[in-house]
Amino acid sequence: MNNDRGWSPYLAGALSGLVSIGSVWFVGKYLGASTTFVRTTGMLESIFSPERVAKMPYFLKEAPIIDWQSMFVLGIAIGAFVAAVSSGSFRWQGVPDMWRNAFGPSVGYRARIAFVGGILAMFGARLADGCPSGHGLSGSLQLAASGFIALACFFIGGLITANWLYKGGGK
Repeated sequence: MNNDRGWSPYLAGALSGLVSIGSVWFVGKYLGASTTFVRTTGMLESIFSPERVAKMPYFLKEAPIIDWQSMFVLGIAIGAFVAAVSSGSFRWQGVPDMWRNAFGPSVGYRARIAFVGGILAMFGARLADGCPSGHGLSGSLQLAASGFIALACFFIGGLITANWLYKGGGK
């Protein structure tokens, strides 16, 4: 592993592929994460109003429980930490320099942008019945044309957005 730039993208990609194969092999499920956030919200709401959550149509088909996908999301956080520490790139930082440069020193402004971005991302993920990256990764593993299209659109959208945000368009 290169200490200047983190892990090799080829190694990380190969390991991600093995995780994808393992997920299908051992759990019978394709990778995904967006449902975890909805289930977590349902679990939190159940603390205050369990009868209301029990009547919600969405939670009748997707029970608000901790399952394999919750552990997958937890594993992403742990894996990111291990990767950062093992590559020597880990550091405590409240706001990444690139994010501060794009959105300035105002904590309130950055918080509003992050909040709105999170709402839009989750709305889109729920509208599509899953995250575009999950559709792309899982669909392409199945050699589905729609998976490759989703993956291409996900990357094109990411490139356009990153270019706009980090070349001054975000201010």
